[in-house]
Amino acid sequence: MIKSYLISISHRYASKWLVLAIDVAIIGVSFVLSYLVSDNLSFDFDVQMMFKQLPVVSLLGLGAFLITGSYKSVIRHTGAKDIYNIFNAICLSSILMIFFVMIVRWGGFLSGFAIPLGVIIIHSLISFVILTASRYVFKTSYASLTSQFKRTKNILIYGAGQSGILTYNALSNHSYSSSKVVGFIDDDKKKIGKKINGVRVFDRRVLNDFFLAKNDIREIIFAIHNVEPNKLREMLDGLIEYPVKVKKVPPVEIWIDGEFKVSQIKQVQIEDLLNRTPIHIKKSKVSEQLSGKTIMVTGGAGSIGSEIVRQICKYDYHRLIIIDQAESALYDLQQELKQQGYHNFVPFVADVRDKKRMTQYFEEFSPDMVYHAAAYKHVPLMEYNAYEAVRINIQGTRNIADLAQDYGVEKFVFISTDKAVNPTNVMGATKRIAEMYISCKHQEGKTKFITTRFGNVLGSNGSVIPLFRKQIEKGGPLTVTHKDITRYFMTIPEASQLVLEAACMGKGGEIFLFDMGESVKIYDLAKNMIKLSGLRYPEDINIEITGLRPGEKLYEELLANGENTLPTYNEKIMISKVRELDYASIRKGIEELCAANSIYFEPEKIVELMKGIVPEYISNNSSFSQLDKTKKSSNIGTNADSEPDTKPASESSKT
Repeated sequence: MIKSYLISISHRYASKWLVLAIDVAIIGVSFVLSYLVSDNLSFDFDVQMMFKQLPVVSLLGLGAFLITGSYKSVIRHTGAKDIYNIFNAICLSSILMIFFVMIVRWGGFLSGFAIPLGVIIIHSLISFVILTASRYVFKTSYASLTSQFKRTKNILIYGAGQSGILTYNALSNHSYSSSKVVGFIDDDKKKIGKKINGVRVFDRRVLNDFFLAKNDIREIIFAIHNVEPNKLREMLDGLIEYPVKVKKVPPVEIWIDGEFKVSQIKQVQIEDLLNRTPIHIKKSKVSEQLSGKTIMVTGGAGSIGSEIVRQICKYDYHRLIIIDQAESALYDLQQELKQQGYHNFVPFVADVRDKKRMTQYFEEFSPDMVYHAAAYKHVPLMEYNAYEAVRINIQGTRNIADLAQDYGVEKFVFISTDKAVNPTNVMGATKRIAEMYISCKHQEGKTKFITTRFGNVLGSNGSVIPLFRKQIEKGGPLTVTHKDITRYFMTIPEASQLVLEAACMGKGGEIFLFDMGESVKIYDLAKNMIKLSGLRYPEDINIEITGLRPGEKLYEELLANGENTLPTYNEKIMISKVRELDYASIRKGIEELCAANSIYFEPEKIVELMKGIVPEYISNNSSFSQLDKTKKSSNIGTNADSEPDTKPASESSKT
């Protein structure tokens, strides 16, 4: 309240015209002082003549200020550029005075009015000093006065280099900032112990709970760039151990208009702590693949689908068809793309299960490429909704794959999951069956059917990261199903870029695996997220173990039993060497499953059929586990007694 009143007062009374009047008055006072200084602080000069010259000097100063515009700056934000403008104004004023004196002398009028050159020089120096000092006095007084009426938080800037100094300047010049920089942290011995803008540089070894408590540190801003990803993760990992919020300054290349602003300082995210090195894809290959093509993306408003759409929009395609049944999510994506200047796309609210509707789109647009990302993916939810899981993940995939082949699509790219590997739940089993159907379709026509398989995606809808964030906002506790449960993680942009490149290198029939890095303990992930929020575990927020959910695994796998991999030119993309399948039996089993799912509403019967198609499907922590005890030894689509085939998927295609 008081702060807003002070700002209102400053806006109302400290207008540019008031600043101009004060500056002109300072010019006049400086002129009197310059006479005193030139005569050794005595009055042995013509005082009456000085007062006659004073109005002329003030008018010349007024003209100089009007020309340079130095009075227009906001005094409480005075910076180097404002001082430079004052310097220009004083120089111009002195030049005008000299010209005036020369005209008086040459014209022979206003006898005795000439101003001594020494007085002009001294006047310019005194004026510059007083004008500059007055601005800084006002700026400091304003900052001091307003700080008394607002709560400040003490922060440390980690990094005393150029980025750290720019961060300090941005915080200091931000009028609404409640932050006070109490120190820099750096490991450069040449900087330790010195001061930058009056703020001391500390050795990073001083960082401990006592130091942070003594200085009441609330935040640490990480302001170091050009650091190796592993080194960066190690440094950030060390900072989040302390009970303070950790933020970071973004890379220079994404600063707004090349200028750093306080609003760009962001909270360190859990993604920054995962061992994910930057990926490099061959954009030329992707560009060549997509150039001039009509592309269809199903599930285009979902986490992966929408990012695939965003990536595709950067290339020179002919037309982009986006299909999703989620109206709100599709609308949000549509508005986002329009705001970014993309218009060559057509969004449709539609269901991949509706084959008649899908046929209409294939007839109208004749897509060259299809990225099929539409799917139900939540493991516990699908365990109780096997009917819907089969309809979307299997029947929906079958509809789009059949249409892709019927309408001569060049490439069909299927987005699968690591949960399809040795599945223990309905969702994973449906995705594995969809993979198998895709392999069957590859044998039947010219369309190249490609499968991409990867693990959990950070920040996707329903994933553990958004869940933990919501639980932290509510004050906890964070819920983890098992203390030893681990998962592989990949960022959404990374996964989408790899999908595009895998589609380029695919010749048809392959299952591409992505390098997921190291698996992460969910329990450790939860602890790190608590610390990233500036809270303490378990004092502020605890972690509750709830037990494995239906169909949930302790550890995810990227390869099924009997599968190995072949490398590609991109070290992050591999080709799975899969077992040979009996495609005729697989097709028959899938047809029977889809028909049964449309007729019966008995989950046990549907799951039993799925287990027949996927012999390695063993339910875990589920009511369907009883079916495994009575499962027949003969399985559809595989010879259990034969050795697994290790040919690449693109080669093991003969029945």
